[in-house]
Amino acid sequence: MTERRMRRPRQAVVSLLAASALLSGCGVLPGSAGGSPAPVTVMTWAPVDTKSTNMPGMLAMAQAVEHYINAGGGLNGHKLKVLTCNERHDSVAVSSCAQQAADAGAVAVVGSYSEEGDSFTTALESNSIPYIGGYGITENEFQSLLSYPINGGLPALLAGSGRQLAGVCKKVRLVRPDSINGDQFPIFLDRGLKVAGREPATDILAADDASDYNTVAARAIGDNKSSTCVSSVLGDHTGTFFDALRRQGPGDQQPKVRLSSVIGSVQQSVVDSTGGPDSPLENAYITSWYPPAPDPKWDEMKAVISKYAFGDDRIDVGDPGVQTTWIAYTVFAKVVRAMGDDATIDAGSVRRAMDRTSRLSTGGLTPDLGWTASDLLNIPSHARMVNAKVTYQVVRNGRLVAARPGFVDLTATLRGQDY
Repeated sequence: MTERRMRRPRQAVVSLLAASALLSGCGVLPGSAGGSPAPVTVMTWAPVDTKSTNMPGMLAMAQAVEHYINAGGGLNGHKLKVLTCNERHDSVAVSSCAQQAADAGAVAVVGSYSEEGDSFTTALESNSIPYIGGYGITENEFQSLLSYPINGGLPALLAGSGRQLAGVCKKVRLVRPDSINGDQFPIFLDRGLKVAGREPATDILAADDASDYNTVAARAIGDNKSSTCVSSVLGDHTGTFFDALRRQGPGDQQPKVRLSSVIGSVQQSVVDSTGGPDSPLENAYITSWYPPAPDPKWDEMKAVISKYAFGDDRIDVGDPGVQTTWIAYTVFAKVVRAMGDDATIDAGSVRRAMDRTSRLSTGGLTPDLGWTASDLLNIPSHARMVNAKVTYQVVRNGRLVAARPGFVDLTATLRGQDY
């Protein structure tokens, strides 16, 4: 059975309702004269049913966490109410999502994905709503004072990929979307390459919603040398690109170039769908923010999915969007619980609590996190970044596994201090 879909219950490795990261320290407030305490409302948004990258699993994971937290008594006696919104890769739609959150009295937007950074940060800032644990796809997430990132976003992934590839490739060709967000990809990949004295990657642009990558694949293969690495960062379309690249080989032979990507563009489900052990991704190098999906550190999340999202095909346990939402809600729940039973829970108090948080454990899924002044890493144009560490993975026998243990710190590389 693959990690992708959990279709049958299985015994949880950790207890769902005791000694867990989300439910520890759960208290129950006495009901007020008007009944139970008001719910704590949050929102999670992500694109669904678009022609570009889609993240339906993030919405499904948020809903599963809502059931999980409420089954254990809520947040200091308050029920958690999760609103979800399809931001549709559209600036108007994501602004509308933010307004819905404001109208509902949401105290935060948690574990979300949007490439419309200018639009959603402006909308959230106008309503003073914090943005906790975004996916890290836009620069705005690392600039807004109301943003609390949990990973190093695309800058860390790409710089890490550059460093990973620098040790095995003489040349690198980067295939990436022809978009505003895609324009930053070669900047950070090249920083990682430059650490080892490698030349900048050849930048190959592809339409963000293309359905045919044959021409792009032929260009990426070039002279087809094993000393060349092809890195594809095309989101949902990466598997389609690698299929096109496989067809470029003579006869039944695979192209000689080495393949690489970053998590989100390649995950276990992509390896499975492109052939498993016979996939062109066999031996491909992958950079991630988090440990591989088989790591026991994910057992609690998997147990929650099995119990509260049984049969929900939107959730892929190896999807970094799902993983990001899980970690973001872990952070949010811990911070709110630490505010105490008598605290007022609103957007302002949550923001102030986040600003005071340091050394918060996510159970090893990330380094300990914090957003105080001493936690900020001083990355140029990414002032809010607090975690620039990544993991190196590789596809072996059709499985995405750790290429080396632990995290690799990209802080100095992103500051430009390694060269």
